[in-house]
Amino acid sequence: MTDIAPTAPQAPNWRATFRKITNSSAVTVVLAIVVALVVGAILIAAADEDVQRTVTYLFAQPGDFFVALGQSIGGAYAALFQGAVVNFGASSSGAALLPLARTVANSVPLIFAGLALGMGFRAGLFNIGGQGQIMLGAVFCSYLGFALHLPVGLHVIVCVLGAFVGGAIWGFVPGILKATTGANEVIVTIMLNSIAGFLLGFLLTLQSFRVPGSNNPISPMVDANALYPTFFGTPVSVGFVLAIAAAVGVWWLMERSTLGFRIKAVGANKDAALTSGMNVRTTYIWVMTIGGGLCGLAATAPLLGTPSQALSVDIASTFGFDAITVALLGRSKPLGTVLAGLLFGGLRAGGYMMQAGTGVPIDIILVLQSVIVLLIAAPPLVKAIFRLPDPSRRHKVRRARGMKASVARSEVTA
Repeated sequence: MTDIAPTAPQAPNWRATFRKITNSSAVTVVLAIVVALVVGAILIAAADEDVQRTVTYLFAQPGDFFVALGQSIGGAYAALFQGAVVNFGASSSGAALLPLARTVANSVPLIFAGLALGMGFRAGLFNIGGQGQIMLGAVFCSYLGFALHLPVGLHVIVCVLGAFVGGAIWGFVPGILKATTGANEVIVTIMLNSIAGFLLGFLLTLQSFRVPGSNNPISPMVDANALYPTFFGTPVSVGFVLAIAAAVGVWWLMERSTLGFRIKAVGANKDAALTSGMNVRTTYIWVMTIGGGLCGLAATAPLLGTPSQALSVDIASTFGFDAITVALLGRSKPLGTVLAGLLFGGLRAGGYMMQAGTGVPIDIILVLQSVIVLLIAAPPLVKAIFRLPDPSRRHKVRRARGMKASVARSEVTA
C-alpha cells in the first residue's frame, strides 16, 4: 500500500486579494476623499498669512515654516471635526455632541434628494431637477402647514404627504415627456428648475402666501402642530427617521420588487429590456415620479424640522445640486447615499465652525465637494494617483497582445 504524501497548504494569493480590494468602489471613494482633503490642505496653507511669511525664510529657519504649516492645516481640520462630530472643549456631554446632532440634521434633505437622483442614475436617467422638485414640495408643504390647523400628528402627516405630492408632480412632467416624446431629461429638468424658481417667486407675491400686512416675500410660519418632533431638544428630528425609512424603502424597491428589476434592466440596456417585453416608457415615468416625490420630502427638513423656518425663495438652498454629489459618492445605493449624506452634512455643519474659529472661508467646503465629484466620476484618475492596478487597462493590454500574436501566426501561415 502506497503512502500518499499530504499536499502542502497553498499560500494565499496576495496579489489577487490586493487587486480585489483596490478595485472595489469603496476604496475608490475613500481615496477620493483623501485626495480632496489633501487638496484642501494645500489651499488652506497657501491662504494662511503665517505660512506665507515663514516660507520667505524657509531655508534659514525651516522649523518656523513647518510649525505654521501644521497649525494652519491642523487647526482648520480640527475645527472642522469639532463642528461636525464632537466638540471636546464643550462644558457638558450634551454640548459636546451637539455638532453631531447638527450633522445628522443637515443630512436629512441630502439623503432624501440623493436617493431620488440615485434611482434615476440606475435607470439611465440623469435627473438634475432635484432643485425644482424640492421647491414644489416646499410650496405644497408650507401652504398646508400654515393654512390648515389640524391636530398634532395628523398635521405632520398631511404636510409630509403634500411635500411628496408636490415633488412627484414636478418629477412626473419630465418623466412623461421622456416617455412620450423622447425629450432629453437633462434639458427638461434644467428648464423646470428655472420655472420652479420663478413660480415660487410669483407665489410669494400673492397675499395668500405672504405674512398678513407684510410686503416681504416670505410666507407665514408653519403651524407648531405641523413641526417634526425632535429628540431630547437637539436639532435631530423625526425627519431623519423618515429619511432612513425612505432609504430602506428604496432598497426594497430596487432589490426586491418587480419595478426595481425593471429599473435596473432599463438602466443596463434599455434596448434589451424593450426586447424582453418590458415597458420602458412606464418605467421612466415611475422613476421620475417617485424620485420627484423623494425630492419633495427633502423640503420637509428645513420647513418642518426647524421651528423658525418659512417658505422663501431660497428654501431649497443648494440641496438639489448637492444631492447629485451625494448620489455619485454613494454609488446610487441606499446605504452609500445615507453615508454620503452624513459626510456632506458634516462638512456643511463643520464648515461654519472652521470659518468662525480659524478664518478659513467656508468656500473651501465647496472645493472639497467638487474634487470628490471629479475623482468619483473618473476612477482611473484615482488609480493613477495612487498607482493602483487597473484591471480594464490590463485587459486591453492582453487583448492587444493577443491580436498581435494572431496577426503574427496568420502571417507565418501565409
